[in-house]
Amino acid sequence: MEINPRLDRMSPMMSSIVDDVPDLRVLVAEDDPVMRVMYQEVLRDFGYLPICVPDGGEAWEVFQRDHPPLVILDVQMPVADGLEICRRIREHPEGRDTFIVVITGRDGNDILGGVLDVGADDFLAKPVTTEQLHARVTIAGRNIAQRRTQRLAEAALARAQWLAGIGETSLALQHEINNPLTALLGNAALLQTSEYSKEEEREFVETIVEQAKRIGDVVQRLSSLKDPKSVSYVRGARMLDLSPEPEPSERDESK
Repeated sequence: MEINPRLDRMSPMMSSIVDDVPDLRVLVAEDDPVMRVMYQEVLRDFGYLPICVPDGGEAWEVFQRDHPPLVILDVQMPVADGLEICRRIREHPEGRDTFIVVITGRDGNDILGGVLDVGADDFLAKPVTTEQLHARVTIAGRNIAQRRTQRLAEAALARAQWLAGIGETSLALQHEINNPLTALLGNAALLQTSEYSKEEEREFVETIVEQAKRIGDVVQRLSSLKDPKSVSYVRGARMLDLSPEPEPSERDESK
């Protein structure tokens, strides 16, 4: 197939899309050597780095090793067909965001349904022109960039929630432990600074043990949380709820 001279240079639109996609590798699985050369040349013109293989078996090996973000699969191939490879990619942990284009010589709703069922993003029927390939790669580039942005946003949100959780936990520990820790340290300091009667020393030690148990109880509640919740603290801040679980009798009375 002759490549359209208009596609000899990357269009400004395609260039901006490619710039947004850090990983430009494209896996192309096509058993027709002429079509493989066409895909390879056109994709290179677009600024992508094509990895071309002649059958489904090699396509699956390459995907497992390299995880390219864009995959173009012919339906009819030796070893494993395009639909089977598409299904495997979607089941692979690294295949969640892969953009998959399936190319087939068969047209109609029956094959389109099969393509969508295995998780393909787009569909092309042969004969494929350079203009059609250009359009599909443009769509793929935009989609890959959008998915990447979405994943970055999700990661940022997860980190923000994690940091917020640390802040809430810190406030809760400060709130729950501050008073017993102050009492514990105060009584320990008194024992060190002066001489007291045995009775007074015994009271100091009992207070220290009691406050230490309170702190231990807070740590135990923190480690056994099953459904963490936050509550209002001061000045709009929130903290992790470490309040003791109500006794069974108290729960019954509240119903």
